[in-house]
Amino acid sequence: MISFGLGIPPSTATDPVQLARQAEELGFDFVSTSDHPSGTEPTYETWTMLSWLAAATSRIRIAPRVLGVPYRPPAMVAKMAETFDRLSGGRLILGLGGGYSDHEFRAFGLPVPTPREKVDGLEDAIKIARGLWSEESFSYAGKRFHTDAAELAPKPAHHIPIWLGTFGDRALALTGREADGWIPSLGSAPPEQAVVMRDKIRAAADQAGRDPDSLTYAYHVQVELDRELADQSVVSGSLDQIATRLAGFTKLGFTALSLTTTDPAAETIDRLATELIPAVRALT
Repeated sequence: MISFGLGIPPSTATDPVQLARQAEELGFDFVSTSDHPSGTEPTYETWTMLSWLAAATSRIRIAPRVLGVPYRPPAMVAKMAETFDRLSGGRLILGLGGGYSDHEFRAFGLPVPTPREKVDGLEDAIKIARGLWSEESFSYAGKRFHTDAAELAPKPAHHIPIWLGTFGDRALALTGREADGWIPSLGSAPPEQAVVMRDKIRAAADQAGRDPDSLTYAYHVQVELDRELADQSVVSGSLDQIATRLAGFTKLGFTALSLTTTDPAAETIDRLATELIPAVRALT
């Protein structure tokens, strides 16, 4: 059965705890938020905010969408993730990405990686996390990051899924080889492109001896109920029109839908859960 997530904005103008609690009460499967530390809009830091949401909820899964690897040393992220997952009762989905905005790297005094270096760093981050989570003493010499006889205790109580937000060919191949899930956004991967990308992931998984169907394919989509927008990166219109389009995405092979809206009022979130999601399920 398709799963549904709610994208919670990191804006300080909203109450993320209230939104996460509402999403949990309404039956959403996961909540997520983006990771852009620099900017003029007042926002919360992603990991801190998600930790707060985990403490305020009990069932719903929680995911960064996605952590920019260059912002935080991967070995520290592995430790952070184990702690988060343990204290939340096993609810973390670790979303990772190569890092989108070069401006943010410059703003925070970080080196600006090339596109190739971003993918190399993302691969290093996955291997470091998995190594630290499973081996008593882990040494790793990657192209961007390394560890030297690193010890991490305790180890995760179970497998922590890693979802990637990837788009380029090398990054898509990495997703198929190493990740547990893929979470592109409609704005960056329109349906006709997303299908091609998904097929590349599935081919890479198959070549690596993995079952392509074992991955989660999640589509992050902005929806605007009862609004007619010309923006093709947004799904808008009547509830029936939106439900039809979302159902179409599942027929393209997406097994999860992450929904977000510019109007995160309680009434809107309630309609997404009690009207839109049942309508989509009825069409799939």
